[in-house]
Amino acid sequence: MADTITIRTDAETEHALAVLTQGGRSRSAVIRQAVLEAASRRERAAEMRRAVLRMPLGEPDGIDVGGELSQDRDGER
Repeated sequence: MADTITIRTDAETEHALAVLTQGGRSRSAVIRQAVLEAASRRERAAEMRRAVLRMPLGEPDGIDVGGELSQDRDGER
């Protein structure tokens, strides 16, 4: 048997639930789907972050961006 979850809703949540249940789906079904979709999005985002961190940085191009910005700012004064 599945566990029962109790949530406290506010006006914004009630409106969202009303929109999601317009087609006749139960509150329980739309909440379950929303939780699963949120978890899936979070897992995909974490995987994308890991993929970016695994990407090779390539060879340095010899430009010191921090130094360049610093010189530009010094010239603006």
